Amino acid sequence: MDNNKQNSAIGDNTYEGKAIVTFPADSLILKEGEVNLDLYKIIQGRAEIYVGYGTENEVLLGIIGPGACIGELGLLMQLPAIYTVIAFSDVYAMRVTEERMGNFITENQSSVLQIMKNMAKTMAIMQHQIYALGEELNTYTKKNEDAYEEAKRDLLKSLYNPNGSGMHGKMYYLGGNKKN
Repeated sequence: MDNNKQNSAIGDNTYEGKAIVTFPADSLILKEGEVNLDLYKIIQGRAEIYVGYGTENEVLLGIIGPGACIGELGLLMQLPAIYTVIAFSDVYAMRVTEERMGNFITENQSSVLQIMKNMAKTMAIMQHQIYALGEELNTYTKKNEDAYEEAKRDLLKSLYNPNGSGMHGKMYYLGGNKKN
């Protein structure tokens, strides 16, 4: 977007009476793990969305721009942000608080629909990840099933062996099948 269009987007009366906030390029908008009770609708500029920002596990999820909304989890559920958002360029955003939510819904129906679609997409991704985790656990359990069964047999032998020491002095670890 050229400067004339950027200035006109901010300078027109579309956002009159709204809480417009500015985030300079490279500044923090939302931080993963922190509760922020505001939702932001980007009017102008671009922002990067990360998980694990600043760690060795940092992943860039995407770059968003005008029309995108962020912070809905904090506003709607008072929960910590699940991602970090950094201004890629200067960002102008409409700040929506709980008090302003009714007006925002009335005036931004397409944004509300997009928020709902994003939440539904997130739930679908989570469902897929839960399924994948279950499959991984099943694979791990099957891979270690022999060790588990051997530990169980040893435990039962120890308990029911009339000449054995019983459980006295023995501890079993199912993961590594170690006996102490």
